[in-house]
Amino acid sequence: MSDRGYPDAVADEFPPPPTAFTDREDREIEIRPYEGDDETREALVEMYDAFDPADRAQGIPPGGEDRIREWLSAILAGDCYNVIAWCGDEVAGHATLVPDGDAYELAIFVHQEYQRAGIGTHLIRGLLGHGQANGVEKVWLTVERWNRAAVSLYKKIGFETSDAESFELEMGLRLHAADDEDADPDPDDGGE
Repeated sequence: MSDRGYPDAVADEFPPPPTAFTDREDREIEIRPYEGDDETREALVEMYDAFDPADRAQGIPPGGEDRIREWLSAILAGDCYNVIAWCGDEVAGHATLVPDGDAYELAIFVHQEYQRAGIGTHLIRGLLGHGQANGVEKVWLTVERWNRAAVSLYKKIGFETSDAESFELEMGLRLHAADDEDADPDPDDGGE
């Protein structure tokens, strides 16, 4: 169990993928869950191999194809949730929820050619919708406090700061109410 703080209020519902939209550059983008196929994995390796090192934060994504493949093997595992932003057959971005104790850590990456076009917002909302649909209760992330655009985006989506003691902010979001005696009874159990 972690000692992270999470809002008491449950976030609004997020749209589960697949979803599609036109970004600010008039490109057709589709958000789809990762299905585990080799073709998609290779497209992700390609995106991360071309990722601008200046956009790396906290050491991720790693550099070099071998390190990228090793990292992807961990975050594309069966206990993680992943969504990908596609522009045609090219990966524009990727977001993941990685289990961490009683919660999931969120990480998002948008390729530099697709940044500042609204894709990150749709990618996070799609990932959170995917998490809600799969029963994820709590999500947390860290962001460098000087990354004002990212902090603003996370707040707009509903994340609240839970720890601001270092150069990074830790933020949390509740997707489902805690499973406890106060939770609403299952409507399908006939009330018995």
